[in-house]
Amino acid sequence: FLLFFFTYKHISKLFSAILGAFQFFSETCCNCEAIIVYYKRTVNKIVDVTYLNRRDTLFMWIAENWNDYEVIDTSSGEKLERWGDYILVRPDPQVIWGTPKNAVGWRKPNGHYHRSAKGGGEWEFFNLPEEWSIRYEGISEAGLTFHLKPFSFKHTGLFPEQAVNWDWFSSIIKGALKNNPKRSIKVLNLFAYTGGATLSAAAAGASVTHVDASKGMVAWAKENAAASGLGDAPIRWLVDDCMKFVEREIRRGSRYDAIIMDPPSYGRGPKGEIWKIEDAIFPFLMLTTEILNENPLFFLINSYTTGLQPAVLSYMMETALVPKFGGVVESSEIGLPVSSNGLVLPCGASGRWIGK
Repeated sequence: FLLFFFTYKHISKLFSAILGAFQFFSETCCNCEAIIVYYKRTVNKIVDVTYLNRRDTLFMWIAENWNDYEVIDTSSGEKLERWGDYILVRPDPQVIWGTPKNAVGWRKPNGHYHRSAKGGGEWEFFNLPEEWSIRYEGISEAGLTFHLKPFSFKHTGLFPEQAVNWDWFSSIIKGALKNNPKRSIKVLNLFAYTGGATLSAAAAGASVTHVDASKGMVAWAKENAAASGLGDAPIRWLVDDCMKFVEREIRRGSRYDAIIMDPPSYGRGPKGEIWKIEDAIFPFLMLTTEILNENPLFFLINSYTTGLQPAVLSYMMETALVPKFGGVVESSEIGLPVSSNGLVLPCGASGRWIGK
């Protein structure tokens, strides 16, 4: 009797599971509105997905406030972009689909970076100047100007998807200054590249320390500052190894209200110091917490490394920052809207911590 009871019970569960699966697939196949994706226009766009009449929310922070830049289309490992008046085709490892290249720009770009099977690649130019500029207004009143020049490994000197983070921390800085106009806000920007985040923070009213190991990148960032009317802004420009700089700041007793870091997957300091993100990022994050003041405003980490997904960034920041300062951590992919189809191209991930 007991054997029959347990057998019957298990068979009933099995049939229930089969019927549930059948219902799932029948609804999925028959309901033409099974998956609906739409956009809500906010400062950080939220993508809501309705699936089988159940509402789940996926968060992606999208840089949608550009006028001088757009992703026009994507296909077959490449993206078609407009940078001001010029059209570029550049490789993108995220683009694994092979959709038709119907946009005119695919056939008549001003510049095309061809990736080599041996690694690296080279630019091919068609009536493209050596240097030109674009502007970003975003939530800034004056706007920022960036000089662009195509150089090694497909780059132009700017990561436009980061604008969604510029808007985020600029609003925090402005809010803090509105609450206390006499307050001085010190921001440290590590691995600061050509200064997009530096200029955004300075334009919002912060004093910024800009640190990068490349002398050429720091000089480029200074050019962008001058072009943006921030040549006299309180920005300290440093060519230095970021790890060693932070260690010295700890010894000096320096403190900051906020830290931004955009670490490379792999890199070398000015004296040959090696940086490998998987090994170095968490110890470095822990180290930087020692130069935050008692009530910091925010912390931002950007990642373009496959292994450092949003959940990993959240875990690290929850571990390093929340026990010491409280506050809230959130992480997400960041992306750029694609104008030809209304979809979003993922461009990396960011982890954000905001103080109490």
